[in-house]
Amino acid sequence: MSNIAGKAYAMNVITPIKPYRAWINKFIFWIAIKIPSALQGLQTLSLIHYARWVIIGKDQFPHLDPQQPKEQLYYNYMLFFSNFNGSWNQYVDSFTFAIPGGLDLFWKWNVRYPKSVALTPFHHYIRYNQIETIHYYNAYPLASSNDVKSAKTVKDSLIKFQADTQSVGDEQFLSQYNALLRGLQHDLGDMYPTPIVSMSAYQVQRRKEGVEWNLQQGGQDGQ
Repeated sequence: MSNIAGKAYAMNVITPIKPYRAWINKFIFWIAIKIPSALQGLQTLSLIHYARWVIIGKDQFPHLDPQQPKEQLYYNYMLFFSNFNGSWNQYVDSFTFAIPGGLDLFWKWNVRYPKSVALTPFHHYIRYNQIETIHYYNAYPLASSNDVKSAKTVKDSLIKFQADTQSVGDEQFLSQYNALLRGLQHDLGDMYPTPIVSMSAYQVQRRKEGVEWNLQQGGQDGQ
């Protein structure tokens, strides 16, 4: 299991939906694409890297080998997957507060969906249907979504600053440089690791601490 990679968390939730209702969800997704303002509350959550919903037909799951038994599925399934920063609870709660009506609209036709409010039944529903991530890679484990956005802002500003100061004098260069720093105050800062960078790294750290503790105990016993 590796849902955590650096500051990012990978969520995969797959919920059953009756085949004769699946077309309703597909239509709702189509409307959401045509009217982006319907997801405006979701788009304002800076902790989200992305979120996606996909309908998978009961006969569309991959068949990896001729000897693999054919599944006899009674439902289609809606796959929701997302990457985000922060804890599981923070994300699910923020999602609920941002677009409670949207969540109900997307999941309404799914089997045993309890609605997004109250929170506790919704939490139970998501946890019950969540699929643990087996492998999760993060190219920038110390960076959050906002860190990446800030880095892009700093890069673009530095390129523009270089172009604008090619032929200016020392005093004007200093003045523009100070203005650049003032404008980038919210985008400059150190990135520190979270308490758990990944589940595997957490286990390595625990074993390392255990070995060090055993060595210390051995040294004390030998004194």
